[in-house]
Amino acid sequence: MSILIRAAERDDVPALVRLRLANAERHVQLDPGIYRVPDVEAVRRHFEEVLSTGSEVVVLVAEAAGEAAGMVEVVLLADPPDHQILAPRRAAEVHTVVLDGHRGAGVGSALLAAAEQAAVERGVSILYAGIFASNQGAVRFYSSAGFGPRGTLLSKDLGARSEPL
Repeated sequence: MSILIRAAERDDVPALVRLRLANAERHVQLDPGIYRVPDVEAVRRHFEEVLSTGSEVVVLVAEAAGEAAGMVEVVLLADPPDHQILAPRRAAEVHTVVLDGHRGAGVGSALLAAAEQAAVERGVSILYAGIFASNQGAVRFYSSAGFGPRGTLLSKDLGARSEPL
């Protein structure tokens, strides 16, 4: 199957919305306590804004068999402020989505390779893929692409506190 990776355009917004919602539904099945299906209009507005401005988000689309089979977002992160101890290095987050019918056909790998190239072109030296451990498929995918642990992110669920601290 031939896979074309290209920059997303405003005409792609409906397909990008479908991809985001399909991804959300898949994630909700993994853990409804962590994930949610966002509002369709909020997702549409996000992609319209990102694609109409010189934003810090790069969106690429994978076309396979004549349809949008996947997408990747590269979200450029700000350097740490001068008062922090982290050495300044250009970093970005990557978020990859591939529709179920196209998984295992190289779409995700092609998207990730294109995302890495786009990141390098923007001076990025570190690419993060924030994956919850319970999403074993994503952990395998990114691990097979050379991603590995970089520290530990600890969290504590404080529930819905209504009183100010």
